[in-house]
Amino acid sequence: MSTATKTEDRADGPARVSTESLAALLVAPAGKRPRAGAPAASMAFGWRAMLKIKHVPEQLFDVTAMPIMFVLMFTYLFGGALAGSTEEYIQFLLPGILVMSIIMTTMYTGISINVDIAKGVFDRFKTLPIWRPAPMVGYLLGDMLRYTVAAAVILTVGLILGFRPDGGPVGVLAGVALLLVFSFAFSWVWTMFGLLLRTEKSVMGVSMMVIFPLSFLSNVFVDPETMPGWLQAFVNNSPVTHLCEAVRGLMAGDWPSAEIAWVLGWAGLFLLVFGPVTMRLYARR
Repeated sequence: MSTATKTEDRADGPARVSTESLAALLVAPAGKRPRAGAPAASMAFGWRAMLKIKHVPEQLFDVTAMPIMFVLMFTYLFGGALAGSTEEYIQFLLPGILVMSIIMTTMYTGISINVDIAKGVFDRFKTLPIWRPAPMVGYLLGDMLRYTVAAAVILTVGLILGFRPDGGPVGVLAGVALLLVFSFAFSWVWTMFGLLLRTEKSVMGVSMMVIFPLSFLSNVFVDPETMPGWLQAFVNNSPVTHLCEAVRGLMAGDWPSAEIAWVLGWAGLFLLVFGPVTMRLYARR
């Protein structure tokens, strides 16, 4: 009897669904699932950036091979002429190379954003019910992995070549942490250019025009006291110079409070200026 009834139901076709039940099915999941908060959304986009590195490991070439080349080249090229020996010069050079290499790496944040815009990925991001700055913050959090890898590579090569920080592991970690804080804030400059410029090549070109003068017109390689007076005025007030002095001091076991304050001040300035500008450009896209 029951078998016959089931056969008849199948023959009649699928059961009808009322309008009320269909509406309940469509609305209920949206009501039960909470909107992702700012930390969760930012971490999700940060994880996305890390997965891109996992699937395209060649992206780490700039934070592995390039720092090794910088350390070896400048140590043996300038060491004997400037400090008398490579062992003495690397104590001065390595913190500066660490700063310069990671600052140069920050421009890839803007390049990654520009590439995603060209592919149309950002149009999808803007339709998601998430905290609006989450994609921007996620890019920056993902790039923190790049900076950490670069720091580890440079310090390892430096230790092999004879770098011996008097501050020990604590001083080294403090110097790297301060550098990461500054790099996170400085990367907001390139997120702005990534949204503003049309192609990734233009983002890279503008980034190089800014980063190269800042890096080389500093105390990364030599003490500013040997420079002309007009150049010293620029070098002594450069954010890269303050950052190098702070990192060198921390790794040497000192506590350069004035330089640390300057670095944190520069980082706060970059966030306050370029953060809102970046989000305004992102909202208008």
